Amino acid sequence: MLKYSFLIILVSLFALNMGGSNFGASFAAAHGGGILSKRKAQILFAIFILLGALLVGSRVAETLGNKIIPTEVLTLDNVIIILISATISLFIANLLHVPQSTSLVTVASIFGVGLYFGGVNSKTFLYLVPFWILLPALGYFLTYFLGKLVYPARKSNFWIYEKLLNHRERLKIFVIIASCYNAFSVGTNNVANAVGPLAGSGIIGVTIGFLLVAPVFGLGSVVFQEPLKNTGQKIVPLGLLTATIICLVTGTLMIVASLLGVPQSFVMIKVAAVFAIGGLKNGQRSTFANPITKKIYLTWIVTPIIALILSFLLAGGRDVLFK
Repeated sequence: MLKYSFLIILVSLFALNMGGSNFGASFAAAHGGGILSKRKAQILFAIFILLGALLVGSRVAETLGNKIIPTEVLTLDNVIIILISATISLFIANLLHVPQSTSLVTVASIFGVGLYFGGVNSKTFLYLVPFWILLPALGYFLTYFLGKLVYPARKSNFWIYEKLLNHRERLKIFVIIASCYNAFSVGTNNVANAVGPLAGSGIIGVTIGFLLVAPVFGLGSVVFQEPLKNTGQKIVPLGLLTATIICLVTGTLMIVASLLGVPQSFVMIKVAAVFAIGGLKNGQRSTFANPITKKIYLTWIVTPIIALILSFLLAGGRDVLFK
């Protein structure tokens, strides 16, 4: 009974940390563009996270639950170890005020346990890695290409700016819709990071897991708010048109990953898209030399490694941990 109580606390902490990280990535465009208040963004985020999880999230939950390591390894003790490792890694990223990949730290934590017990599915790993590299790169280049069509203002695209001036309020509404689309896409993928291991171990069903975890995930936007500011304001000030491009590119790529059952980093795709706009407006060298940019890259590399090592060590010391 004590273990299950501890598990509930861990799942809640993990979901809160994931929500905090993904809230910044989901609504940085709308909030950074100055068209949506923080409170309204938080409410919309929670609603669409739940919808995305329930409608599309099952394939990613299945991948995390039984395709990375054997289900017999996903005991209650090992699920707790996975959640401890992933939560600590995400908490470090949130303390640094950097939006972090919830999927990478989750998969790294699962792999750490699998490595200890010698039960890692290498085929699944080889299937996932190309998506982790390709989709952020694709997000960058698609955003850069689309952004270049409208920026900077010139004779060939001046008609777009005339339309914007005449329909500015409509564009604001569309940016809000696109941000909700982003939140929906996060729900299709990242809520499964908590639910997948639980479902794989047989502790809870996927649908019930989504219904319980997704609202807590949404509350993370209230607990951790600084990543929203870092992504939306400190890297590049986002305009209405560029905000829309970022939202549509990122959300679409994320939903594609979810339909393919790939636990994908929404944060990495989104930040790559923001970097693309930053490169157009401020130059590539200036954007990638930004201290926030360097901090994000370092955190992306370090925290999954911390999660993997921590879960491996905890798996080895589980007899002491659960004594």
